[in-house]
Amino acid sequence: MAKVQGRRVAEVCAVAGLAAVVAADGALAGYPVAAVVPPVVAAAALVLRSWVPRVVLVVAVLGLVAHAAVVTPGPVATLPVLVAIYTAVRAGRRVFTVCVVAPVVVATVAQAVVGARDPLREAIAAAVLPVGWLVAAAVLGEVFRQYRAYVRSVEERAVEAERTREEVAARRAGEERLRIARELHDSLTHAIAVIKLQAGVAVHLAGKRGEVVSPELAAIQQAAGEANRELRATLGLLRDDAADGRRGVGALGELVERSRAAGVVATLSVEGDGGGLPVTVDRTVYRVVQESLTNVARHAPRSRACVSVRVGEDAVEVRVEDDGPAVVPGEAGWGLAGMAERVQALGGRLEAAPRSAGGFGVRAVLPVEVEA
Repeated sequence: MAKVQGRRVAEVCAVAGLAAVVAADGALAGYPVAAVVPPVVAAAALVLRSWVPRVVLVVAVLGLVAHAAVVTPGPVATLPVLVAIYTAVRAGRRVFTVCVVAPVVVATVAQAVVGARDPLREAIAAAVLPVGWLVAAAVLGEVFRQYRAYVRSVEERAVEAERTREEVAARRAGEERLRIARELHDSLTHAIAVIKLQAGVAVHLAGKRGEVVSPELAAIQQAAGEANRELRATLGLLRDDAADGRRGVGALGELVERSRAAGVVATLSVEGDGGGLPVTVDRTVYRVVQESLTNVARHAPRSRACVSVRVGEDAVEVRVEDDGPAVVPGEAGWGLAGMAERVQALGGRLEAAPRSAGGFGVRAVLPVEVEA
């Protein structure tokens, strides 16, 4: 703001100086008051050129015409017109500028040629020279207009690139998750399936021959089956997360419905508008609720879970509480650690612990504004 005010003060001082120069030139030339006042008024009107460039252009041209009606205009008297033409063209008023200036130019050239006392060639040259200054002012205004338009387009592209940076990063992360899912599927799924199949065949043959199945073989079969289920679930999460780049607060209803189908009696409460959340925050809210409900289904089946999300101006609070066993899941794997990493990466905090009233609770607080 101070910078803009300083520029306005400098512009007013420059216009005042130009008006003083025009007045001094007329006084030194011995012009009558009727010849000095119009160009001085035109120079003073330049203070308003940034707000009403067309009006200032008309005033400047009329001032020059009034000055020319009394005496022959000199170079100093035409300065307000040159500045007004430059300003109007820079503001994009090119057609209006041509319509205002062209009749004056034609009349000036015609008068110089018709009433010329010098040879015709010299008269034309003398008349065209001021026209060249007018054209130069217009060309300079157009150059600056094009330059400002170019700078504006560059700034807009920079803002657009900043806005889409998160989307590009999310898309690349999704592509990387798909690649990891394919690698896991190709390298591990087949091997685990073979182990499970061979162990199952061995158990079946042992039972068919009436032999006692060794605990080691049964453990291999059970572990292979569990590993296969876990791997398929992991692959499903990887592919689902990569395919859907905007799962957030709006998709929590579907997530709760799926948890009910898995045996968890869950309720959902959302306060505030989650539609304007950043993509990273929106998806993290979804993942925290998803992992929490998955843990409830695994470690506290047939329990009740309450999911609440409160969207505030500065932060989003997520709570998932169940009435199952009030113990920390011993087989949670990387679930809680992954939730904590997601939340902390956005500058938030995660609390996961048994509740004093029974059951287990997860609470996450995420800032709405995420630093780039």
